[in-house]
Amino acid sequence: MEALFAFVLAFLWDLLLGEPPAKLHPVVWFGKLAGLVDSRYKRRFPALDFLVGMVTALMVIAFALLLSFLPLAPYPLNYVLMVYLLKSSFAARSLHEHVARTVTKDVEEKRKAVSMIVSRDVSKLDEPHLNSAAIESLAENLNDSVVAPLFYFLLFGLPGALVYRAVNTLDAMFGYRNERYEYFGKFSARLDDALNFLPARLTVLLYLPLGMGKVIRYYRLAKFKINSDKPIAAMGAILGVWLEKPGVYRFPGRAPADEDIKRALKLYWLIVAEWVAIAVLLLWTGVCPCLSL
Repeated sequence: MEALFAFVLAFLWDLLLGEPPAKLHPVVWFGKLAGLVDSRYKRRFPALDFLVGMVTALMVIAFALLLSFLPLAPYPLNYVLMVYLLKSSFAARSLHEHVARTVTKDVEEKRKAVSMIVSRDVSKLDEPHLNSAAIESLAENLNDSVVAPLFYFLLFGLPGALVYRAVNTLDAMFGYRNERYEYFGKFSARLDDALNFLPARLTVLLYLPLGMGKVIRYYRLAKFKINSDKPIAAMGAILGVWLEKPGVYRFPGRAPADEDIKRALKLYWLIVAEWVAIAVLLLWTGVCPCLSL
């Protein structure tokens, strides 16, 4: 019951208060630690770049594991630390807030808001493609920011949630196929792919009650990426809009509009509620005994 209590408090914290201050946020610490190596290491040759990138990733993962032992502190500090660290591993409210800012009739304001949540160049995207990018980001990050960290919390407790968040942060920083990160970020990117394989497909399953036939049909079209296109396909299936990253993937439907972003945000909270209910049930029934404080 301790784990259920901690999870409920962490989720309520997220809904009511949002993210902790940046200076006190473990995810920011992960980024700063990795960024310290990234900024000082001068690229040499592929094998060495890969090795340094791997060591950097393992260092950040070790730090995440170290943080997960903080709840071994005496009562009641252990509960406070457990709730705080668990909350830092997921970000349901923050994701909603970032995507909601893209709902505007001012195309330049929309472009600016979208640029804050996607890595692609948005400078030449038209309005439907900006709307698509916002919905895609919401769908993909529903997995990365909510489903996956809680999935690993249920499996491995706080260490699982924090390690997943550390790896996902590393991938967001270094998982690019460009000259700087092609080899330096490869270990982080492949590890993130491995950790997201099951959660990405679990996210798709959570959409099935809303339209099984459509979701399965779109899932079969999702052959562009290992993981990230799977939740995007499911979101597109239910909304009935095309979602496209030019040159990478495109799912069929009508052109997405502002109203579709609003619909996507409502759908997002339905999936979040479904997943939280499942997590509460699993914790309440004691299916996850590894979560005892």
